[in-house]
Amino acid sequence: MVQGCTSNAGKSYLCAALCRALSDEGLRVAPFKAQNMSNNAGVTPAGLEMGRAQLVQAQAARVVPDVRMNPVLLKPEADTRSQVVLLGRANPELTALGWRERKAHLWPHVQTALHSLLAEYDVVVIEGAGSPAEVNLRSSDIVNMRVAREAQASVLLACDIDRGGAFAHLLGTWHCLTPEERALLRGFILNRFRGDPRLLAPAPEWLEQQTGVPTVGVVPMLDIPLPEEDGVSLPEGPSGARSERRAGPPRSAHDGGFVAIARLPRVSNLDEFAPLGPLARWVASPAELEGARAVILPGSKSTAADLAWLRATGLAGAVTRAAQAGVPVLGVCGGLQMLGQTLTDRHGIEGGGEVPGLGLLDLQTEFAVDKTTRLTTFTDVETGLHLRGYEIHHGQTAAGSGVQELAPGLLWRSGNVRGTYLHGLLENPAYLERFLGWAGLSAPEGLDSLDARLDAIAARVKASLDWNLVRGWL
Repeated sequence: MVQGCTSNAGKSYLCAALCRALSDEGLRVAPFKAQNMSNNAGVTPAGLEMGRAQLVQAQAARVVPDVRMNPVLLKPEADTRSQVVLLGRANPELTALGWRERKAHLWPHVQTALHSLLAEYDVVVIEGAGSPAEVNLRSSDIVNMRVAREAQASVLLACDIDRGGAFAHLLGTWHCLTPEERALLRGFILNRFRGDPRLLAPAPEWLEQQTGVPTVGVVPMLDIPLPEEDGVSLPEGPSGARSERRAGPPRSAHDGGFVAIARLPRVSNLDEFAPLGPLARWVASPAELEGARAVILPGSKSTAADLAWLRATGLAGAVTRAAQAGVPVLGVCGGLQMLGQTLTDRHGIEGGGEVPGLGLLDLQTEFAVDKTTRLTTFTDVETGLHLRGYEIHHGQTAAGSGVQELAPGLLWRSGNVRGTYLHGLLENPAYLERFLGWAGLSAPEGLDSLDARLDAIAARVKASLDWNLVRGWL
C-alpha cells in the first residue's frame, strides 16, 4: 500500500509504477483505492463509473478495469457536497447522508471488494488518500490505515520532497499513527527529488533512528505525464496530464496560436485534452482568451454553477464573441450543455431550476435522475471518421431545427460551433487533426502512448527503490 504525507504527494503515480513493474514480473496485479474523491472519472467495459487513476493503474497492471478497484467514488459538486458513486453507480441515498454517517454503509462494500480482489490476484497495489495523519478523520476512515489493517498490507509512506519539510512530514505522520498502524509501515519514499541524493545524508539515517523505518527509495522528479486523478495540479502539467514536474513557467503556446480551455471551478475529465500538448492554454478571464485559435468548454460536475461562473468572469461573453468571429468552439459534455439554449433541472440533480445557456447551439438539456455511463463508438457524418470514447452525464439533450446532428444524441454542429457528449473525442488522432485544422493549427508532436509512458515510469521508479526489499514484502 502506498500512502502519503499529504494529498498530491504522488501516490497515484507511484502505484501505477508498481502495478506495471510487478506485472512485468509475471504477477497478476490489481490496483485498489477504497474511496476516491475526484471529478476525473471514466467508464469500465461494463459501463460503470470509476476514478481515472485506477483506470490508468489497471492498464499499468494489464488487467480489465473493474469497479471493485475503486468501490467508492466521491464527485465534488460544491465545497460541502459530493455525489457518491458506489460500485460504479450514482447513489442518491448515500449522497444525501452526512460525511461521517456514510461510513457504516460504505465500509462493508469496501471490505467485500478488497477481499474479492485479494482472492483473485497475486498482488493488490493499494492507494491511500490524503494523509493517514488526519486524526480528526480516523473514526470515519475507510481508505487509509483501516484498509491497511484489513489487508495486512505493507505500507510505503511517500512525501513530496519538492515541497520542502519532507523529513518533518514523515516523522510527524509516523507520530500520528497508532502502534498497530506503525507496525505496518515498512518504508519511507522521498518523491520528486531534484539533485544529488548524497546531499540527503545524514537525514535518512536520522529518520530511521527516530522511527525504526528505513527510507527505501529516492524517486527523482519525472517529466513523464499520466492522466491526473483530479484538477488540483492543473497549472503544473500540460493539459491536465500529470507529470512529476512542478516548477517553472507555464508552457508557451506555439507561435501560430493556441487552444483556449475554460478553467471551470468544477472541471471534470480534464485529462482528455492531453493530446493538445503545448497548444492547450487553460483560461479564466476574457483577456486570457485573446488570440485563441479555438475554444473548448470542458466537462463539469456542476454545469449550472460553472455556467454562472463563466458569466461572472466575462468568459461567457468572450466565448460568444469568439464564436461569432468564426473561431471554432467545442463543448464537451457539460460544455455542450452550456452551449445550448436552456438547462432544466426538474429533479434537483444540481439544485433545481432552469437556466439559459449561451445559445450558440439550438439544443435543450434536461437533467435526468439516472446517469448515462457507457463506452461509445459512432461515425461522425461530417468527417466520416469512426470515433470512440465514453459518456458520463445526467443530461438528456434534444435538438431544434437550427442545429445539425452529426451523430444521434452525441454530436451536433452549427457553423463553427460543435458540441458532444463523447469524452475522449480529441483522443481520436484523426479527429484531433481535423479539429486543429479548422483552427489553422498543426497537431503537436504526440505524447508517447500511455503504455510506453507506464513502461518508462515503472523503470525509473523501480531503479529508485530498494527493489529487493520492497519485492520481498510480497
